[in-house]
Amino acid sequence: MGPDLLHLVRVFGRIGVLSFGGPAAQISLMHNELVLRHKWLEEKQFLGALSFCMLLPGPEAMQLATYAGWRLRGVPGGLIAGLLFVLPGAAVILGLALGYASFGQMPAIQAIFAGIKAAVIVIVLQALLSLARRALSGWDDWALALTAFAAMFFLSLPFPLIILAAALWGLVRAGSAAAPSPASTVPARVPLAQTLGTVALWGTLWAAPILLAWAMGATFLTEIALFFSQLAVVTFGGAYAVLAYMTQAVVETHGWLTTPQMIDALGLAETTPGPLILVTQFVGLLAGFSQGGLPLALLAGALTLWVTFTPCFLWIFAGAPYVEALLARPRLKGALSGISAAVTGVILNLSVWFALHVLFDSITRTPFGPRPELATFVPLNAALVVLAAVFLLVLRLPMIVGLALMAAAAGGLHLLA
Repeated sequence: MGPDLLHLVRVFGRIGVLSFGGPAAQISLMHNELVLRHKWLEEKQFLGALSFCMLLPGPEAMQLATYAGWRLRGVPGGLIAGLLFVLPGAAVILGLALGYASFGQMPAIQAIFAGIKAAVIVIVLQALLSLARRALSGWDDWALALTAFAAMFFLSLPFPLIILAAALWGLVRAGSAAAPSPASTVPARVPLAQTLGTVALWGTLWAAPILLAWAMGATFLTEIALFFSQLAVVTFGGAYAVLAYMTQAVVETHGWLTTPQMIDALGLAETTPGPLILVTQFVGLLAGFSQGGLPLALLAGALTLWVTFTPCFLWIFAGAPYVEALLARPRLKGALSGISAAVTGVILNLSVWFALHVLFDSITRTPFGPRPELATFVPLNAALVVLAAVFLLVLRLPMIVGLALMAAAAGGLHLLA
């Protein structure tokens, strides 16, 4: 018998409020609480759950929390754990986005965001280096990563296509000779009919607000719901992996935000607890605010949250009974390996994209990728990037501290000027 629901609420509430610093820090916090402190999960169970969540689209830390809650107290436990991991950060994002929409154009606020943008470049570079160390182990991984970078940066190929190609490559590379281990024959913990019922239930919950928006003729909300639903299906490798694709679609295809606003959104999302993919809520709120003021902003933000995280509960509640069988399949692991390598190249694209838009005032779109206008180089922004690198890479300050110092430094320079 697992812990009672009230105890579960207290522990996962604590995890949700303290889950700063990205997936690595969040997973470490959960490991400390669930394995070491409360001993609710064994080490092998925790690591197996983490491997399973890494196979799924969406934020692996939030899905790991949901799986842990499901393992301890079934569906109610999974809902408690998953919601408490997301809601504290979502509340903070709501306040930050509305404040940004109202005051973000003030010169002093823009100066502060210049420091945050510089820090974001270094933070994305940190994520790139961390993933590269784990995902690129051979020449073929490096080749796949560079191919993914070139496909997205120079050819503007869609992110879902890159992920699909990488997964197929990983399947082929894993080889047909590798057979599933005996563990893969372990029967599922629930009947197949129950799994299909779970898929139908959560699929209906996912689709319901989209269909409602469409039936009411709310074109903007329908576009928001469909776009972020698509994003929820292809978000392998975390938020950094899809940010460049999201930026391209949000800025160039839909015209909801500008590229500087997207960088600001990521910077503010880095300061909140919970999964970084909450940046989608920020984007939905800002897009709604620009389209129809506060009421539409609240609707768009809530709808974005729903279609971003409802699929996570679908994946976990439908797939959790099959964890042991799935993890024993070499081809599935091969697909994940291919995706991880490609995601490294995609994050490199994101890093270069953000750097160009911070360091240059004018970027020209060409058939072979963005080209900066060299005459528009901004030396002050370059100096801020160097300072951010000192704080985060040399001194290794915590992310929140680095962001605060960069905001203070840029704001101070503005006051002196």
